[in-house]
Amino acid sequence: MGGMSYSVGQVASLAGVTVRTLHHYDEIGLLVPGGRSHAGHRRYDDADLDRLQQILFYRELGFPLEDIGRLVADPDTDPTELLRRQHRLLTERIERLARMAAAVEHALEARKMGIQLTPEERFEVFGREQDWEALDREAEQRWGGTEAWAESQRRSARYGKADWERIKAESGDIEKRLAEALADGAPADSETAMDLAEEHRGHIGRHFYECGHDVHTCLAGMYVADQRFTAYYEKIRPGLARYLHDAIHANARRHA
Repeated sequence: MGGMSYSVGQVASLAGVTVRTLHHYDEIGLLVPGGRSHAGHRRYDDADLDRLQQILFYRELGFPLEDIGRLVADPDTDPTELLRRQHRLLTERIERLARMAAAVEHALEARKMGIQLTPEERFEVFGREQDWEALDREAEQRWGGTEAWAESQRRSARYGKADWERIKAESGDIEKRLAEALADGAPADSETAMDLAEEHRGHIGRHFYECGHDVHTCLAGMYVADQRFTAYYEKIRPGLARYLHDAIHANARRHA
């Protein structure tokens, strides 16, 4: 076989798959190596590597192996067009996952503000204006099976009314000082505002779920995109939702 050739172990290492996977692909005819060594060992050429790349693209997108076999075996497929199609599918998947990630953070933040209380206790602690029951139902229907949801439930299951009142008081203190910073004219990227944004992030991490700066910026987007949460902050002080959003983003850049 002319040109470079690679052993099954080399290909497995290059592609990040197991040797067992490559053997299976050979056995089902999905990726039959282009040659054999004198000892009968599989040897893969560049064309085989191209085909494997296509297979892994489609596998990542969730296509069953049977469908992948038909896709990569289509003699009428233009390689450039195939790459365009894969790029489009991957882009759509990335956008879908980004929307899912934002929605998870949305659900967790909603859950944070009312989980594990009776309706009477929720309304007593957090006020009657927000429909926390509806938020809980919405969150659980969409994300009840995720690990992030489970972590929030594990932590908050220990909280009683007194715990929620303390957590709410801590949160209220941060929000009050943010409102004061806004009223005093402190820019959202000032040390004061960024330090308060960091306190806000730490509060979530201590009481509910891991909240890295990337997660925190997702939450910030929700504060200005979802009217329910915007209204919560705007009631404290007009402009506070956007101010907190900008301070969170500035703080994340500071820690990047």
